[in-house]
Amino acid sequence: MSVHVQNTRMTTTRIRQMKGVEKITMLTSYDFTLARLVDEAGVDVLLVGDSASNIVCGNQNTLPITLDEMIFLTRGVVRAAQHALVIADMPFGSYQINDDEAVASAIRILKESGADAVKLEGGAEVANAIRRMVKAGVPVCGHLGLTPQSVNQFGGYGLRAKQEAEAEQLIRDAKLLDEAGCFCIVLEKIPAALAAKVTAAVSCPTIGIGAGAATDGQVLVLHDMLGLNGDFKPKFLRHFAHLAEPVHDAVTGYISAVKDATFPSPEESY
Repeated sequence: MSVHVQNTRMTTTRIRQMKGVEKITMLTSYDFTLARLVDEAGVDVLLVGDSASNIVCGNQNTLPITLDEMIFLTRGVVRAAQHALVIADMPFGSYQINDDEAVASAIRILKESGADAVKLEGGAEVANAIRRMVKAGVPVCGHLGLTPQSVNQFGGYGLRAKQEAEAEQLIRDAKLLDEAGCFCIVLEKIPAALAAKVTAAVSCPTIGIGAGAATDGQVLVLHDMLGLNGDFKPKFLRHFAHLAEPVHDAVTGYISAVKDATFPSPEESY
């Protein structure tokens, strides 16, 4: 029996109940207009990802985006969401210094943006901060595997946990996050077989990106799956549309119409 009800606002409890019952759908969103379209289509979760650093701001990685910027972007997405749960990423530097600052940052995100939950990267090193957030009433989504905020430490965006030692540590970290109270865990760019083991080992749902089909749900960057980012096509990404060309054509059509004075027409004038 499906627990997904299109016209009912999603909650963290409902997301938990979907584990093993119905696949969870998550997409990133960074603004009101696109978030409203995605929400109306029926996605379960809108993730205001720190990938906004790349998608919105044009940075090379996720590190530069600030807490203030994430709160600003999340407000618009929250206003658009009539059905989906809204999760806001905690940006680099907002939770790594100490647990007190981590909890304060998480509370600030919920109070000032209206988000339903926060997401942060890491395993054992953030487990205590997550426990304190959950105790303070902040729902938390974990994130393991390829954690983009650690790109300088990893030396790139390659597949994680290929070796047995790292795979075993990832499973331990997932169990720690589960025990700490995470209502779901994102697994990014890890072997599909390992993602299946993690999914079976934890009580909360897992959301995969580049982690195979055995996870409890999937997440993609909206602009990537819509084909707006040119030739960006990692193995795990499926283009569900190819919108870069029609957007380009629309803009060139507008330019031509303005240049040759056919826009606005008499019918489009007051």
